[in-house]
Amino acid sequence: MAALLRRLDDTRKRFFPGLCVAATIGIAASFLSQHYGAPAMLMALLLGLAFNFLSEESQCAPGLQFSAKTLLRLGVALLGLRITFGDVLTLGWQPMLMVCSAVVLTITFGVVMARWLGFSSAFGTLTGGSVAICGASAAMAISSVLPNSEQAKRDTLFTVIIVTTLSTLAMIFYPMISQALGLTGQEAGLFLGATIHDVAQVVGAGYSMSEEVGDLSTFVKLLRVAMLVPIVMTIGIIIRRAASKQGNGNESGKVAIPGFLIGFVVLFIINSLGWLPQQLAGQLADSSSWLLLTAIAALGVRTQLKDILSVGWKPVLLVVLETVFIALLILSYLLLTH
Repeated sequence: MAALLRRLDDTRKRFFPGLCVAATIGIAASFLSQHYGAPAMLMALLLGLAFNFLSEESQCAPGLQFSAKTLLRLGVALLGLRITFGDVLTLGWQPMLMVCSAVVLTITFGVVMARWLGFSSAFGTLTGGSVAICGASAAMAISSVLPNSEQAKRDTLFTVIIVTTLSTLAMIFYPMISQALGLTGQEAGLFLGATIHDVAQVVGAGYSMSEEVGDLSTFVKLLRVAMLVPIVMTIGIIIRRAASKQGNGNESGKVAIPGFLIGFVVLFIINSLGWLPQQLAGQLADSSSWLLLTAIAALGVRTQLKDILSVGWKPVLLVVLETVFIALLILSYLLLTH
């Protein structure tokens, strides 16, 4: 018993400084978001970058790594509590097919454009998946199954910054576009939910138009969130099989399913079956935002700002093109079926 207590105390001493730094930055980002309307994810990332000097402190490093990896995966798993089977069935099969097709086509477009601009397929998958699914959360989930490197870490940070920025701009301008095109409430809800990157910005844009638009856009957005599991699993399988063929993977060719994706599916099923009290499910779902906020703050602390600023204009162009692509794709569908 005494040995167990000593191990727990050693673990606390090892991880607490870095965890405390990441959590404090996350709280500050949440405060700025609530009082000044700034995107919480973006604020957490920028504040984290400002405290990069702490990453050089050996006391903070283990906790920051734990926050950026373990807390991230736990937060993604808890996203499964944000959607139920009922939410999906409410939409009907045609909008569901449209949204799922748009996700796949946008990722494919991202990979093709990335190669055309001189980037790797992995970078196109990362940016395309972020735009297509759920912004910063998708970027971090996808990055967790991509080959680990310093370049991959910089790509993830860049993607989070640009996707969150574009999502904020979309929250402002997409409702105006919906009104200018004369979209009905249902069409506007589908447009906003299927094109804006982050959940928070979808909610802001939808309810700024009406309660009907807000409800529908949130449902559509959560359907895109549900696509996170099959997409990330597919990416992981492709990456591992490619590594196996090159002699860098396991010889058996077996593909391990990430635990956080299993957790996502299990929680989605449990929530759909009503096995969790609604209040508890809501609290756990809200905690996913806090965990992701803490994880992205830690990621920011561990990243050099100069690495992000040196990416050039081509990566920005890539994400902008992906954003325009999914918006035009959804608008074309809505206008053709109007």
